[in-house]
Amino acid sequence: MFPSVALLALSYFAIAYGQQVGTLTAESHPRLSVSKCSAGKSCTTEQHSIVLDSNWRWLHATNGSNNCYTGNTWDTSLCPDPTTCAKNCALDGADYSGTYGITTSGNALTLKFVTHGQYSTNIGSRVYLMDTSDSKYQIFNLKNQEFTFDVDMSQLPCGLNGALYFVEMDADGGTSRFSANKAGAKYGTGYCDTQCPHDIKFINGEANVLNWQPSESDSNAGSGQYGTCCNEMDIWEANSQGAAVTPHVCSVTSQTRCQGTDCGDGDNRYGGICDKDGCDFNSWRMGDQTFLGTGKTVDTSKKFTVVTQFLTNNNSTSGTLSEIRRLYVQNGKVIANSKTKIAGLDAYDSITDAFCNAQKTAFGDTNSFERLGGLKAMGQSFDKGMVLVMSIWDDHAAKMLWLDSDYPLDKDASTPGVSRGPCPTSSGDPKDVESNSPGATVIYSNIKYGPIGSTY
Repeated sequence: MFPSVALLALSYFAIAYGQQVGTLTAESHPRLSVSKCSAGKSCTTEQHSIVLDSNWRWLHATNGSNNCYTGNTWDTSLCPDPTTCAKNCALDGADYSGTYGITTSGNALTLKFVTHGQYSTNIGSRVYLMDTSDSKYQIFNLKNQEFTFDVDMSQLPCGLNGALYFVEMDADGGTSRFSANKAGAKYGTGYCDTQCPHDIKFINGEANVLNWQPSESDSNAGSGQYGTCCNEMDIWEANSQGAAVTPHVCSVTSQTRCQGTDCGDGDNRYGGICDKDGCDFNSWRMGDQTFLGTGKTVDTSKKFTVVTQFLTNNNSTSGTLSEIRRLYVQNGKVIANSKTKIAGLDAYDSITDAFCNAQKTAFGDTNSFERLGGLKAMGQSFDKGMVLVMSIWDDHAAKMLWLDSDYPLDKDASTPGVSRGPCPTSSGDPKDVESNSPGATVIYSNIKYGPIGSTY
């Protein structure tokens, strides 16, 4: 995802990223079915489940129920340093529907934006797909494969993001690499992405308490000394007014804790180990303002199917990733992706290294995607395997303008690449979105994966 953001619930209880396992609330993963397809378009149903990211969970003392983290500050008596905090604090189970607004039914997952519980108000959520057990994330290797899902984002207005994407997390959540992490994938640990987020409470099994700075705009967020980085394939970042598909790559090949220059923070955005901009295909930004949106060719007021194909140079799973192709299905009709309509750009309709290089040149953007390996590096990440993430969130860093409005604000909107969607630049303030659109939801359903052409 484009900016570095804090994805945190607002709760009466402490919400943080813990390593020990608490026993005050039982953890029960909501079930979600997924289809695995074969070349003959025959699909079999697999029974999976989803798990809530540990950044949303209650973190309390192992010997009771005292909060280790409240609001946007740590309890310094329980968490005087990274390792002591990991020993003193336990991560507990989650009430998925009551506290977090997360429900499943068959092959459908519904994420509600604001949930008012008995003791809490929760904002947003992030979940991962488990494998057929309850202890590891499902790992996807998608070279020469396609990934398909249905989405209903009719209730996602400007400023919100219903995101479905892959990151190179450890399948076990980090327990085998970091002995202090006792909670693992069962409790949603180990998150990373190309923004190298600093808001993650525990990284590498240690609390991120060093130089922790509470957020000035979010009463429940903050940032620590460390970030957590890894490759990221954004299949779908979208609301009813816009959408983007974006590969991001890093110079590291697994979840990696960063600090200082390596994190690429602030003015050093292009000096870090990850490509924060990525190579995005957003139809509006690429010059077609009639393609996706309410009442448009892909009508976001209704459910539709999103198909993403990962082609290789030799049409095999052992080849080099060479193209990411997108198409849609709605009302029984297959809809080809839009083509670029930007002066100086050929009519591209998929993501290739040639498209990425031409787009960066046309928009005057820094090409860190190419510098860090481009599509080949993205394919190498799929070789290792990536974890499926599904979320709903608002953006305290950039108000989601990079997805659905004009961004950056210091450039004229007529400059190629600046206009990214129809939302006004005054939209997306989290205070407004949270108060005006508490009922916002996204529904992901009918997830399928298999060889090219097998899932739709």
